[in-house]
Amino acid sequence: MSKLAIHGGQPIRDSYLSYGRQWIDEHDLEMVSKVLKGEYLTTGPYVSEFERQVAEQVGADYAVAVANGTAALHMACFAAGIEEDDEVIVSSMTFAASANCVLYQGGTPAFADIDPLTYNIDVDDLEKRITKKTKAIIPVDFTGQPVDMDGIMKIADRYGLIVIEDAAHALGSEYRGRKVGSLADMTMFSFHPVKPITTAEGGIITTSNELYYQKMSLFRTHGITRDPSLLVENEGPWHYEQHCLGYNYRLTDLQCALGISQLRRLDEFIQRRRTIVRRYNEALGRLPGVITPYEADYSNSGWHLYIIRLRLEGFMVGRKEIFEALRAENIGVNVHYIPVYLHPYYQELGYKKGTCPNAERLYEEIITLPLFPKMTDQDVEDVISAVEKVLNYYRR
Repeated sequence: MSKLAIHGGQPIRDSYLSYGRQWIDEHDLEMVSKVLKGEYLTTGPYVSEFERQVAEQVGADYAVAVANGTAALHMACFAAGIEEDDEVIVSSMTFAASANCVLYQGGTPAFADIDPLTYNIDVDDLEKRITKKTKAIIPVDFTGQPVDMDGIMKIADRYGLIVIEDAAHALGSEYRGRKVGSLADMTMFSFHPVKPITTAEGGIITTSNELYYQKMSLFRTHGITRDPSLLVENEGPWHYEQHCLGYNYRLTDLQCALGISQLRRLDEFIQRRRTIVRRYNEALGRLPGVITPYEADYSNSGWHLYIIRLRLEGFMVGRKEIFEALRAENIGVNVHYIPVYLHPYYQELGYKKGTCPNAERLYEEIITLPLFPKMTDQDVEDVISAVEKVLNYYRR
């Protein structure tokens, strides 16, 4: 138990407030119930309709839905032709899946440092990491803020690289007035329950490249097709063929029905997130020792995460004690993320601490506060009160 819980009396909240949570309404339940009562549970008409709506939402020609965001990234790496001896530059401040997908294809992740203001991939550092083996870039829209796509695409064009945008946090975010999802060669979105919308688990790749679309459509279904135009032979109506080594990464009709229903509320969800962020910025930006998020002028973030950075020299304790004290107040804080190459698995592969100093420094100083559309105004004020209470308690 933290010192604050011992000496600070009753916690700010009686019940625990998680850092993220889905919002399911009656329409969502009705849509899922409709599928349960219908003919298809797995791959049926709701999958293609969900894909159509997501592609339309972001301004892409195609979308391919799969079981989760990790599967989507793997699928994109396959479509990009990543293989042994290929290198892919990945942002260091992200969840492990952004790099693991490269390993799945036999490639090698090369980690680039982050911009100290936006916490997104540093475009200048990215270019320095390019070698003759580099084949692709996986930039990450960290917290929902779009990466500097103009800078990244210029580099990609100069070196002939493929860009797979990891926009797991960024459905509904905008870059220079354009929706994220149509700017890169391929873009991944995640539909985990804490993301902008949910299908329980799920992911999707959007693209306007027909060849990538065809490759991904095969990859998610074992590499098997029944399309008469693709068959090498056709022995009859039952005939199907495996054309590549794919996976069973399909998303279900059940989940896509939920996704379609959730998608109708995306704008509402995003606006609520932005309202909460404005209140956080207003209140927490005044606190000594706290750095609130910076948003670039080209960005209109969907705010999947809200991260504060602590100037720890101004406090009597470290980040761990502050984190535990906030948890003792029933505020479900978290930390996003440990730089990928610091995980034991990557250390065993030969990656070294010190590779990305800005990312490592950021990791040591950040705490993620609760942020999700279903938060009430009182929930928001409770978070602010808890942060003020804890930081004031530990301030030098």
